[in-house]
Amino acid sequence: MNVFALPWLELSVLVPLVGGLCIGWVRNPVAASRWCLAFAGVTLGCTLLVLIGHATGEAPTGASVWGIQSQLFGGQFLEVDALSAPLLPLVALLHLLTALATARTKMARFSFAWMLGGESLRLAAFGCKTPWVLIGLLVAATGLTYIELLRRGKPTRIYVLHMGLFAILLVGGWACIDPAVPVQSATLASILLFGAVLVRSGTVPVHTWVTDLFEHASFGTALLFATPITGVYLAVRLVLPVAPDWVLQWIGIVSLVTACYAAGMAVVQTEARRFFAFLFLSHASLILVGLELHTPISMTGALCLWMSVALSLGGLGLTLRALEARFGRLSLDRFSGLYYHSPALAVCFLLTGLGSVGFPGTFGFVATELLVDGAIEANPVIGVAMVLAAAINGIAVVRVYFLLFTGGRHVSSVSLAITLRERLAVLTLGVLILGGGLIPQPNVASRHHAAEEVLQRRDVEHHAR
Repeated sequence: MNVFALPWLELSVLVPLVGGLCIGWVRNPVAASRWCLAFAGVTLGCTLLVLIGHATGEAPTGASVWGIQSQLFGGQFLEVDALSAPLLPLVALLHLLTALATARTKMARFSFAWMLGGESLRLAAFGCKTPWVLIGLLVAATGLTYIELLRRGKPTRIYVLHMGLFAILLVGGWACIDPAVPVQSATLASILLFGAVLVRSGTVPVHTWVTDLFEHASFGTALLFATPITGVYLAVRLVLPVAPDWVLQWIGIVSLVTACYAAGMAVVQTEARRFFAFLFLSHASLILVGLELHTPISMTGALCLWMSVALSLGGLGLTLRALEARFGRLSLDRFSGLYYHSPALAVCFLLTGLGSVGFPGTFGFVATELLVDGAIEANPVIGVAMVLAAAINGIAVVRVYFLLFTGGRHVSSVSLAITLRERLAVLTLGVLILGGGLIPQPNVASRHHAAEEVLQRRDVEHHAR
């Protein structure tokens, strides 16, 4: 029996959903954490089998031989391709590491059940190619985060305004393209979908919801909502195949402005969470710039950078979250001297931070080189601006490292050393970031194949119109 013929994709979505429902009844935070790790670990295993089956060609193409989706929903909505196959393990890994690195002081305030529910929705979205189902999953994911803010008693106005606008633009834009809808307008649809991508990606001037989310939501929830960079997936699946060149050009212009603006803002922040939010905005915008150029080199670089940034910024966010569990909200208006108490976290901060800006030897180095080369080939001005944004991001990372970990020694009467679970998370991130930098060929080849598929689909759609 072919083990890859089993419905691993469906199980990847079902396991965290069942886990969330079960853990919701567990009142002991430590027990809930252990059960969450078990469900998240099984989910990661399922997604890895999906990836291996797709890479080796052993997985069945088309509808699952088990027919689970057809029996339940009357159609095949979940399906992997070259683009989504590596993204599923990445999303599952981010959730597993978040649960693994959750300190005991945070367990009572962090909902593992809601985390697993969100993981199920995100995996379903990243494994979905049907437009209306994908739209429903993306909107539902925003609703889970809204409930999180309500449960914490935090203000929701900014988040609701932006996510409400995102949902309206997304639904309205695709309705203008769907043949089943009587009124159709390619221009109107492009404008609406263009707006939906900008809102979800946090580009200027609709970026305030990102900083507001990191300010009021739990760091883990905000991290998992942001770091998969769902706006890029939305752009690749729904916008890039149908949008005319002028829409992509405007996406590139606005994204490039956002990348430079957010990089500059990251340098001057006085709070660690706001620093991270602007660093994320800058990197997400750089990826969108690469998609806008829609050449094989730039597209490959953008997709590689997407993987690198999600992993590196996910690790950087977990490092800041671990520091917060020990020292509370982190201020950047003074030197804190935290290296003496947490040298391993200091190393992880520097590794993940420099990895996100493409430091040589890290996962993002080749991705950044490909993206910049493609940008300079298309337009030297764009290439120079992207290098400038990356350089400023690097300055911001080094500045925050010195502010947090150098200076006068922080005095504490209790041990603040890294825990075993956090050490496992740090080692996992280190191996992936450095391993991806030392052996980049598998990732580059995979992303190049995905880029060719995306560009081919765009050509087919444009010839059909």
